[in-house]
Amino acid sequence: MFHDRLQALLVPALQDAFSQLFNHALDVRSIGFQQTRPEFEGDVTINVFPFLKISGKGPEQTAQAIGEFLVAKVDVVERFNVVKGFLNIVISDAYWLGFLREAGEKDILAFPSTGEKVMVEYASPNTNKPLHLGHLRNIFLGWSVSRILEAAGNEVIKVQVINDRGIHICKSMLAWQKFGNGETPASSGLKGDKLVGKYYVEFDKAYKKEVDVLVASGRSKDEAEKEAPILLEAQDMLRKWEANDPEVRALWETMNGWVYAGFDATYERAGVSFDKNYYESRTYVLGKADVLEGLKKGVFYEKDGAVWVDNTAEGLDEKVLLRRDGTSVYMTQDIGTAIKRFEEFPGLSKLIYTVGNEQDYHFKALFIILKKLGFQWADELFHLSYGMVDLPSGKMKSREGTVVDADDLIQEVVDTARAVTTELGKLDDFNDEEKAVLFEMIGLAALKYFLLKVDPKKRMLFDPAASIDMQGHTGPFIQYTYARIRSLLRKGGELSVAGGQLSGAAGRTPADNHQLIIEEKAVVKLLHQFPAVLNEAATKLDPSSMANHTYELVKAYNSFYQSVPVMKEEDPAKRVFRLSLSRAVADTVRKAMWCLGIEVPERM
Repeated sequence: MFHDRLQALLVPALQDAFSQLFNHALDVRSIGFQQTRPEFEGDVTINVFPFLKISGKGPEQTAQAIGEFLVAKVDVVERFNVVKGFLNIVISDAYWLGFLREAGEKDILAFPSTGEKVMVEYASPNTNKPLHLGHLRNIFLGWSVSRILEAAGNEVIKVQVINDRGIHICKSMLAWQKFGNGETPASSGLKGDKLVGKYYVEFDKAYKKEVDVLVASGRSKDEAEKEAPILLEAQDMLRKWEANDPEVRALWETMNGWVYAGFDATYERAGVSFDKNYYESRTYVLGKADVLEGLKKGVFYEKDGAVWVDNTAEGLDEKVLLRRDGTSVYMTQDIGTAIKRFEEFPGLSKLIYTVGNEQDYHFKALFIILKKLGFQWADELFHLSYGMVDLPSGKMKSREGTVVDADDLIQEVVDTARAVTTELGKLDDFNDEEKAVLFEMIGLAALKYFLLKVDPKKRMLFDPAASIDMQGHTGPFIQYTYARIRSLLRKGGELSVAGGQLSGAAGRTPADNHQLIIEEKAVVKLLHQFPAVLNEAATKLDPSSMANHTYELVKAYNSFYQSVPVMKEEDPAKRVFRLSLSRAVADTVRKAMWCLGIEVPERM
């Protein structure tokens, strides 16, 4: 990945090379720049094998000819070497130092506004239970993607759909009616979402007992599961809810209110928020008119009184959109909600759904259906599919009460951060309040970074203890490096690098004649790659590339820091340069971690 600044220099030169050497007009799309592999000298590598028919020469001769041309014509190309069909180009120190100077004069890490409006949906919890570990991966992924898109110049609208209706909600309500004895969050001391979740578990326990009794009386298990009295009561409660029964609706509003307050407290501690909430109790009526309009236009068809869509030509199957009794399915609601969002937010250019990969098929079908209905924006819908999170203990089941509660997990990583940080014994100048803030910051960094550093598509195993390692591939390690740099800059006196600009004797910058050592160049190159990393993360909607690049940057900086005595350097120009380089790393780390939704401390 390369900064546009370097490509702007190399691409025209390569076009000139092909024109003059081989009498060929080179298509810029055929040029593939790569990072030079560590075992070879070089900064940029070009694979010339695709160009052998154009050159009419062997791979080594083709690479040699192009390399000689670039050295002669491009100031920043210092030298080159050829390894088989690979041209390894060494970029001059002057280029890297010029990049740093520009970074000090203006924020070249910031993208200009794209003028695009993007909506990101994430979280989407049910109001019958508290948030759990699986929700946290979803929430942190959606939040980070939102920030990455914002950093890349987009206007971002963050939304969630709260699933606040259905049989699962009625199960919690009924169990509370039967077993709750008027218990409330205030009387129990429980967060509202935890209290409601407790009764979801209680329903399942009572249901299983009733099923066992029916099986013992001679019913088949299938019959018993359908005929259990408590399930029939829950189904009746759902019918009453749909008929706007005042008593059922009042209980529903009360218990949902408890849950919303609980969710809000978790979101606030996790450092995430939303611009708009959608509620399934309101959106479930959407989509019916759109489906009937599609039926009228011949996009859908009627069979046995139900409305269907045929997606077999697209490799899927036939699907019901409206049942015989006129009631909708989830697909119907999603059709209507998507249409409503594009109506509510004129100019919306992209809609991203952050939903687990068990819904891959659903979203493929949804996007096809919306396209069939004639909505051109259907091409701009994207399912940000992600894998499930496992723990060493195995899968989680909400109804059995075996989920890893989000609040408990956050508290666990904060407590672990407290224990690990206290053991290091570097908090003598922190008061109790400052310590509490620091432990919270470190714990959340550990949790968020561990969940975000993995490709979203992959299923992952979360290890709370490993996430806190101060010397590992973790959020706290990156935070520690940032705090170390900030301490270094305070000791070095930031006046000498005011505004990030390099200053030296007689008005000259030390960058004009500074010779980069290997460790410095490694850091500068990683700084140089950051805009391309940000662009890639925004394009692919994948925070893991940014998380991993940030780790590589701080790892390279630590190698530089251990090899070079920054503050003990006697040459003032070198010392100022190295402080400026340190500041550039700190600024980039802060921005990258902001994109990941992670705070960085000024001291640790």
